[in-house]
Amino acid sequence: MREIIFDTETTGFDPLTGDRMVEIGCIEMIGRVMTGVTYHAYFNPQRPMPAAAEQVHGLSDRFLSDKPLFAEKADELLAFLDDSPLVAHNASFDFSFLNTELQLCGQSPLDLGRMIDTVALARVKHPGAKLSLDALCTRYGIDRSHRVKHGALLDAELLAHLYVELTGGRQIGLGLVDDGGADQVATRANAPQSEISKPYREPRPHSASFEELERHREFISKIKDALWLETGSALK
Repeated sequence: MREIIFDTETTGFDPLTGDRMVEIGCIEMIGRVMTGVTYHAYFNPQRPMPAAAEQVHGLSDRFLSDKPLFAEKADELLAFLDDSPLVAHNASFDFSFLNTELQLCGQSPLDLGRMIDTVALARVKHPGAKLSLDALCTRYGIDRSHRVKHGALLDAELLAHLYVELTGGRQIGLGLVDDGGADQVATRANAPQSEISKPYREPRPHSASFEELERHREFISKIKDALWLETGSALK
């Protein structure tokens, strides 16, 4: 199954108050394996970059001044995303900016049903733990020593490694977990906590029946010098 892991950088926290997306980085995964295919773009936000935001990602007004508008890249981005599930960390934040940008240029917003939130996945696996990307990378031993500032493509790559760990780890690469299993993890993670419960299964009998014991006794009796018969430890 094809999935896109993505991250965005912005001018602030709320697109409804005029903040804009300035960078997007996307990593293609097929069967939970990175293919090496990526999409990356910077955008001119047509507004000044707040100092606090620049300190986080290092993208200045000067650097962004000659970058294309989001509208100029929208079709290209949508073609890359196609209809694949979209994975992000605190995904509602990234989806809100991406959908706002799409609507501003006359495109239809993305279906929220495509959203997979790794914060929700991590909350199910590690309730009460720190859920930032940095904290989770540390927990799973994912190397982020080269991450000096936030960057959409770099953070998407780190997130891709984290997503694999949260949905079954390296087992997936060995084929021990199928796509359906990971999808069920994602579905459970996005469900309200009160709805997450294990189905009850009746206990299955594991002891041998009388008929099975008799057949086994008959089989053993045909073995010459059987140790079981010498010790008398079998079937008693």
